[in-house]
Amino acid sequence: MKKCINPSLIEGEIFAPPSKSVMQRMTAAALLAEGKTTEILNPSSSADCLASLNVAQTLGAEVTFQKDRVVIRGGLAPSVKECSCGESGLCARMFTPIASLWPGELILHGEGTLLSRPMGMMEAPLRDLGVCCTTHNGYPPITVHGPLQGGKTEVDGSISSQFLTGLLMALPVAEGDSELLVQNLTSASYLDMTLKVLDSCGILIQRESDIRFFIQGNQTYFPRAFTVEGDWSGAAFILVAAAVGGQVSVKGLDVQSPQPDRKILEILRDAGAVLRAQPDVVYVRKAELRSFEFDVTDCPDLVPPLVALACSCQGKSLLRGVERLRYKESDRLSVLQQELSKMAIDARIQDGALEIRGGKIQGGVVDSHTDHRIAMALAVLAINAEQPVTVENADCVNKSYPEFFEDLASIGGKIDE
Repeated sequence: MKKCINPSLIEGEIFAPPSKSVMQRMTAAALLAEGKTTEILNPSSSADCLASLNVAQTLGAEVTFQKDRVVIRGGLAPSVKECSCGESGLCARMFTPIASLWPGELILHGEGTLLSRPMGMMEAPLRDLGVCCTTHNGYPPITVHGPLQGGKTEVDGSISSQFLTGLLMALPVAEGDSELLVQNLTSASYLDMTLKVLDSCGILIQRESDIRFFIQGNQTYFPRAFTVEGDWSGAAFILVAAAVGGQVSVKGLDVQSPQPDRKILEILRDAGAVLRAQPDVVYVRKAELRSFEFDVTDCPDLVPPLVALACSCQGKSLLRGVERLRYKESDRLSVLQQELSKMAIDARIQDGALEIRGGKIQGGVVDSHTDHRIAMALAVLAINAEQPVTVENADCVNKSYPEFFEDLASIGGKIDE
């Protein structure tokens, strides 16, 4: 699918999309609430969330879709030995330890871009915890044979914290107690999201900074009604669209959320945008934008919208801590350089940082490389471009934010098929 986005004046009000990161964690918790029913309100219909619901169902949960909610009755009892995680990295890395609780062989497959995302970091820790785990040369499919028994192991968090999230969710119901030693942790704020969900389900985790976790075994997940909060990762694109092209109010965002991407507020202020943040609504208005610097180590998903912001700022902006972007749905560093060059934007990688010099944004034909966040960033860039921008493979936004182009159009984005 192609989308042609014309230079646009942005103005209006929308609701933030539901957070896929939060909902996937809630889905895992619901699966682990043995024989109990959980309601998830304001559910996300993104491809990643549907993949997690499919895995939960394959592993034994009863999943019912209703008008405004998803109802899940928990219980680990796989109906078949193989399941697909779609293209979701969180789904694959989180559900691998959970699947390992089952005393038998299970295989987690991936599709599309997930097949090139590293999974080898899970093998050694799971073996330490009693699981036979193998991958295909460090990539999906992932084969596990449990049960996960608990114990002590070290976890490398340099590429992602998603596997650690899976361990923190699975180990409380393992037979033995566990101790996790974490090396090189990145995206630590995502663990706050995980621990918030666990705490709400009655699961206790002892946390010693971000380097050691103690987990008592034989705990019980208690059901509850969850409401999925607004997604700062997706809303960041809309907020940047306002900062470069007009004004917008986004409802449904929790300014106290543990989601790391709420850092977008801090960056927009630094860049000079007019901003008001209230408990349930964020207002952003265009102003003269200046260059900014920011370390994205703990919020790498902000890089695409920040790139779109930097292109409309005066001077040279600098994003540090970007190396992990090579292991996302695409090699985002290379892809961003390649596509920005088509729009006459100077983007360079220097000493592990991404440098972007703002200027006139040219129109043309660009490609998302089937990466949802790249597609949204290119669409936002078009708002302030000199000519229309055509984004190829734009339907990949379904992975995280299926309503993105509809929402953008509702606030003034001029979009043609």
